[in-house]
Amino acid sequence: MIQEFTALDGAILIDKPAGPTSHDVVDAIRRQFAIKKVGHCGTLDPNATGLLIIVLGRGTKLSEKLMSDDKVYEGAIKFGETTHSYDADGDLLASLPVPPLTLEELNAAATEFVGDLMQTPPMVSAVKKDGVPLYKLARKGIEVPREPRLVHIYNFRFSAYQEPLAYFRIACTKGTYVRSIAHDLGQKLGCGGHLATLRRVISGKFDVANAISLAEVLKLAPRELEKRVMPFLRLMGA
Repeated sequence: MIQEFTALDGAILIDKPAGPTSHDVVDAIRRQFAIKKVGHCGTLDPNATGLLIIVLGRGTKLSEKLMSDDKVYEGAIKFGETTHSYDADGDLLASLPVPPLTLEELNAAATEFVGDLMQTPPMVSAVKKDGVPLYKLARKGIEVPREPRLVHIYNFRFSAYQEPLAYFRIACTKGTYVRSIAHDLGQKLGCGGHLATLRRVISGKFDVANAISLAEVLKLAPRELEKRVMPFLRLMGA
C-alpha cells in the first residue's frame, strides 16, 4: 500500500539567526510542532546567518539531494587578526598591521581562489577523525593531519572595503569552508585575517528572500506551518 504524502512532508526555508546551531533549529521545530522526523540540509556555524533548509517528515529522504546543491554566501573578512578557528569566535593567534589595500587589489587576489581548490578542513570543524569531530580534538589542544578536499569556487568578489573589513560575495560547491578562504587570503596578503560575518543567501534554487525567521516559524499554528511547507513532489524537481 502506497502511503500518501501529508502536508508536513516537505521542507521549509528558515532564515537562521546568529547564535543557535543548525541542530538547535531542528530541535526547536521538532519540539514546537511534535514532528518526529526533522533535519537540515547543510550546516551553518552558530554565528553564521541565512538560508537553512529544514526538511520535515518524508522530506528528510531528500536531505542528501538538497545538501549537494551549490551555495552562495555574503560576508566580511577582517584583516590583521588571525584566529585559531579562522572566524570571529576563535582565540586570537596573531595581530599584524594591515597594508594599504584597494578594492581592485583585493579582487585581484580573490581571482586566485576561483576554480578547483584543494581545501584542508580547519581543526575547528565537524569533520570527523576516527569517528571524533575535529572540534572536540581542537578543544583539547590536539591537532591532527586532515585530508584536503576538492571544492570549486565559481565566483569570489569584493564589493566594498573599509579597513580592516572587506565585504564579499562567493559562489561555491557544497562543503566549502569560507572561513578557510578568509584565513588563506589573509596569509597571502601578509597580515592575516579571519571571517568576521557570514550569511548564506542561496542554496540550489532556493533564496533566503523566500525564507521565514526562526522566531516567526515558532509562532505559527500547525495549520499555518503547513501552508509554508514546500511539498515533497515539488522538492523532487528542485
